[in-house]
Amino acid sequence: MSFLEVQAACKRYGRAQVLDHVDLDVASGSRTVIVGPSGSGKTTLLRLIAGFELPDSGRIVLAGQTLADGADALPAHRRGIGFVPQDGALFPHLSVADNIGFGLPRNAPGRAQRIAELMEMVALPQAMLARRPHELSGGQQQRVALARALAQRPQLMLLDEPFSALDTGLRASTRKAVAELLGGAGITTILVTHDQAEALSFADQVAVMRAGRLVQVGRPLELYLQPQDPETASFLGDTVILPAQLQQGWADCALGRIATDDPRGQGAVQIMLRPEQLQLQPVSGHGEDAAAASGAGACRGVVTEVDFGGSVCGVAVRLLGDQPGSAAPILVRSPAVHVPAVGDSVSISVLGRAHVFGAAAA
Repeated sequence: MSFLEVQAACKRYGRAQVLDHVDLDVASGSRTVIVGPSGSGKTTLLRLIAGFELPDSGRIVLAGQTLADGADALPAHRRGIGFVPQDGALFPHLSVADNIGFGLPRNAPGRAQRIAELMEMVALPQAMLARRPHELSGGQQQRVALARALAQRPQLMLLDEPFSALDTGLRASTRKAVAELLGGAGITTILVTHDQAEALSFADQVAVMRAGRLVQVGRPLELYLQPQDPETASFLGDTVILPAQLQQGWADCALGRIATDDPRGQGAVQIMLRPEQLQLQPVSGHGEDAAAASGAGACRGVVTEVDFGGSVCGVAVRLLGDQPGSAAPILVRSPAVHVPAVGDSVSISVLGRAHVFGAAAA
């Protein structure tokens, strides 16, 4: 049984349909990430779950308790849900201790001990308790905001792009620390983000939103390798999408004949590969003549652009031949130590299977 159930939730602002019959199930103790482009409705969905907004229709149920049934809803402060907004929203005039303990009664027994426990839980030294938010780094502010949300011992934690203001290195380390903390405490978590890498690394379950609808929900690896349509595929990472003829599990395309994940379909389809599935090998000589003369039976191409990215580089390759899809350069990921130069001739091999979009005709 699901810990959180969102059933046919709808929300409209004026004429704009922001959420359109959204269904989502979240397991107890899991980490779900809602990902999508700006304006897709992901933050609105989070606010409905938190109780900051009311659905026009639909139900939200948490641990068997109905939080909202249309406009009939439980107030936000009675839902037992923690919420960390994008900017942390710390009170600038309060100390770290008072920010963390804001929701705890002033004269409650053990209040100071609870604040100290929360500081330890988010890996902040006790010496910071007297500081104000402006004296903290961005990562430290986010940890204080998380500690404040944890103070009420929530059964569900909602995170609304809490890492977006951090620089790249701090963002990754803070995200990992938060994931370990929430996982260790067994707290069910929902994170909203527009960052694909963040979604795939943080989640047990990824929910992709587009135009107010959940278009696909599943495990990160499943969505990355088997997205249901090209739009979802492109949102979750770089893609190589090609027209192909499918027959008995094999696709004939600009890259030659390659294996697919559809063993029964046949006919004209679109297939997808991730750039890291393509491997480059140098071909003796230079340019198109060398590639064309290097033998049949393998896919050949010429490097047209190299985007240096440190350990892994993006390489654009123009395929030789007249197969459909060969006109536009394709993107390949190459280790920097083996990256070819612009103008080099290469052969291309494929690792794993190509994903076939949709159901091919049998």
